[in-house]
Amino acid sequence: MSAHHTHSAYGDDHAHGHHGHEDHGSHGSLKDYTLGFILSVILTAIPFWLVMAKVIPDSKTMGIVLLVFAAIQIVVHMIYFLHMNFKSEGGWSMLALIFTTLLVVIMLAGSLWVMHHMNHNMMPGMNHETKPESINLAPAKDGQNSRNLP
Repeated sequence: MSAHHTHSAYGDDHAHGHHGHEDHGSHGSLKDYTLGFILSVILTAIPFWLVMAKVIPDSKTMGIVLLVFAAIQIVVHMIYFLHMNFKSEGGWSMLALIFTTLLVVIMLAGSLWVMHHMNHNMMPGMNHETKPESINLAPAKDGQNSRNLP
């Protein structure tokens, strides 16, 4: 008998067909893939139309809208194409994703907060409110210093 024709002690010949898929999670159907594809196309077409037609004139608002569409599309891809849910692998894959997302959000928000405050605190000459009022620059008159201090 060859090596790949092993039989179990109980006559069960189905041991070679599992290949490590113990969780028996859904690997998707044609309906799921089609629905995911249609949602992906819609979630790509709408932002494309918003940008090309210049529907939202404010760039900050447009950026926020595009980020929301991108986040929704990421979720659609994870559910319909990567088959991530709370049932697969005992929920550990989804828990790892949530933890990773939380870390990324904390790091991005913290970085933006630090950079904003560094810019505000390190560039006092750029802000008109923080300009020292004690220095008046006046044109020089007959040998006087060009800076008139009070």
